[in-house]
Amino acid sequence: MVQDKDSRMTVDIRIFRADENPDDTMRYIQGHRKILEAYGVTQVTSASLDWMNEPYTFIVMVESAELGKVMGGARIQIASGQLPLPIETAIDDLDTSIFDYVKAKIPGRTAEFCGLWNSREVAGFGIGSIFLGRVGVAIIEQLRLGSLFAFASQATYKNCMRVGFRIIKKLGINGTFYYPKEDLLATALIIEDPADLEGANEEDRERILDMRNRPVQTAIEKGPKGEIIVNYDLRVNSASVLNLPLESHFATT
Repeated sequence: MVQDKDSRMTVDIRIFRADENPDDTMRYIQGHRKILEAYGVTQVTSASLDWMNEPYTFIVMVESAELGKVMGGARIQIASGQLPLPIETAIDDLDTSIFDYVKAKIPGRTAEFCGLWNSREVAGFGIGSIFLGRVGVAIIEQLRLGSLFAFASQATYKNCMRVGFRIIKKLGINGTFYYPKEDLLATALIIEDPADLEGANEEDRERILDMRNRPVQTAIEKGPKGEIIVNYDLRVNSASVLNLPLESHFATT
């Protein structure tokens, strides 16, 4: 990690389609697995690798600016009508109406923000909490999404709400489920106004809209543990989006 004269670490955040960059996709997967294993969690549907060779998933990668080491990441998995979203697989035994709920969103193009993690080196700086959440919402328009699902743990719930997600109260017990274990809660969430983000915290909404207007930028971000320098390159290869095999099944905008 780069340390400047003020001892602030520097990280790079970029976006790519999983099947077009298999080496980096594996680096993301390996990092995610290590974190899950460290916390004793092995049965998480977002950790499935069925999506890896499909053209419907985009990776948000966080790397140290100096060494290129993967420090965290997340996925946006577009609903193809073929491979189920992680939220569908997670709660299908608890509430089968999730399938119809997702299916109804597919014509307007929908996806799930999932597989979020960060390494211990950047724990406490906000990478795996608020900053990746902002990025995931910021690139919604580039991916031409009409809505975005999330299945939030107790640790990530508040930050999801900050960036514009809202509870799907029709599912589970007012949107909540015991997952991945009986002593843990997860909440089904969705963004249905990706352009306006009226439910987002105003500060976060302004940052998200700024990222959309300036997808390449460097910012000093402040987390609970201190400041971190983030080099953002949130440009999504438009050909990667437009060449998806399922494009003709979605409503065009």
